[in-house]
Amino acid sequence: MAPANETDTYRPTDDEPFMNERQREYFRRKLLNWKDEILQEARETLAALQAESENHADIADRASSETDRAIELRARDRQRKLISKIDAAIGRIDDGTYGYCEETGDQISLKRLDARPIATLSIEAQERHERRERVYRDD
Repeated sequence: MAPANETDTYRPTDDEPFMNERQREYFRRKLLNWKDEILQEARETLAALQAESENHADIADRASSETDRAIELRARDRQRKLISKIDAAIGRIDDGTYGYCEETGDQISLKRLDARPIATLSIEAQERHERRERVYRDD
């Protein structure tokens, strides 16, 4: 195994300028790796679905297979939407808006971005958004 270089062990900290070049590159790499993982899973799922497409003589087996297929396709649709959010986040890195809350313009914490690199709202703005959603949903 190759020794880890400095970029493999780097983690953004609050001690450095927010969204400096090193942080932007860290998050770009994190997003691209995540996207690659999702695309690999999608290729594997597609291959499995194609292999599974044989006809089942038993109606229960066929129904079970169709249910599994529907669940897989729903999961892939969610991942397709996630890829579009990842692409949007990479676009924000490119245009200099990544890491800033869409609602307030405040910095999104590095801890939040590390956990959810597609975040567009600060924790406070996200909580407000979720409270508003609950109020409208309860009506």
